[in-house]
Amino acid sequence: MTGIVIEDGQILLLDQDTDGDRSWSLPGGKVEPGETLEAALKREMLEEAGVEVEVGRLLYVCDHTAAHVVHITFEARRVGGRLGAVMEGVDTRPIRQVDFVKLAELPGLGFSEKFMALCQNGLPGAGMYMGPKAAIGL
Repeated sequence: MTGIVIEDGQILLLDQDTDGDRSWSLPGGKVEPGETLEAALKREMLEEAGVEVEVGRLLYVCDHTAAHVVHITFEARRVGGRLGAVMEGVDTRPIRQVDFVKLAELPGLGFSEKFMALCQNGLPGAGMYMGPKAAIGL
C-alpha cells in the first residue's frame, strides 16, 4: 500500500533502494495483522516520512504479480508531523532522504511519463482496479 501526497505541484517521495531501477519511491508498506488500511497508511507515512496524514480517496488497486502483492494506492493529505523524521529500523531498506519533488521532475527520477501525467491531472480514474502496476506507470 502506498500514499500519494501532492502539495503545490510537488509529490512526497522517499530515496531508498527499491525492487526496480529507481531509488525514489512513494511512501507506504505492508498492513500488519489486525490493522485497517487507514491505520496502516497513517503508520507507514509517519514511520517512513515523518508526516501525519489524513487518508483520502482510494486512487488505484493494481496487481504486482511478480511479488504476489495487491498494490493499493490512496491519496493522503499532510496534517502534521515533521518531514524527514524517519523512524530508524522500521524499514528493511534504509531511507536516505524524504522530500517533496516537483511533478515535472518525476521522469528524471525514474518514474514514467504516464505516472507524472496522472499526478499532474489530479489522478483521474480514482477508485479503479487498474490491472498491473504498469497501468499507472509504476
